[in-house]
Amino acid sequence: MEQRSKIPYSRCVGDLKNTWQSWAEEHVEYQRCNPFSTNTLPGSAKMDIEHAEYGRPKAGSRTEERGKDANRHLSKELEELCLIIKRIGELGEDQYTRVTFGKLFETYVTISNKLVGVLLRGRKHGLLQFEGEMLWQGRDDHVVITLLE
Repeated sequence: MEQRSKIPYSRCVGDLKNTWQSWAEEHVEYQRCNPFSTNTLPGSAKMDIEHAEYGRPKAGSRTEERGKDANRHLSKELEELCLIIKRIGELGEDQYTRVTFGKLFETYVTISNKLVGVLLRGRKHGLLQFEGEMLWQGRDDHVVITLLE
C-alpha cells in the first residue's frame, strides 16, 4: 500500500494563500492596464487611437489567427463573386463587365446567402461599383453592378 507524504497543514494553506495573493496582484495590475475596467486606478492606461495596434488583436493570439482565417475565406468568396459576374455579365464598350443585382442574386443565391455583404466588401476594396448603400432583393433588382477589375 502506498504511503502518502505528510505535508504539514500549515504549509498547504500557506502555499494556497501565496498563490491566491499572487493571482490577486496580477489581476489588479491587469485591471490597471485594462481601459474598459470599472475599477479606475491611478496610472490607468489610456487608449491611443493613433497607435498602430489600436483595435487589433495581440500578435500571435488565437483571435488574430481567427481574423486571418476569416479574411482568407472572405477573399475567396469575393474572388468567386467576381468570376460569376464575369461569366453572367455583359462586357460593355468600356471593357467593364456589368450585371444587374436581380440577375446576380438569382445566380448567386444557390451558392451563398451572403451576397450583399460580399458585394459591400468588393466595393470597399475597389473591385465593384454600384449605386446605393444596401441592395435589397426585389426593390433593387434593376441596380447595375460593375466589375472594375
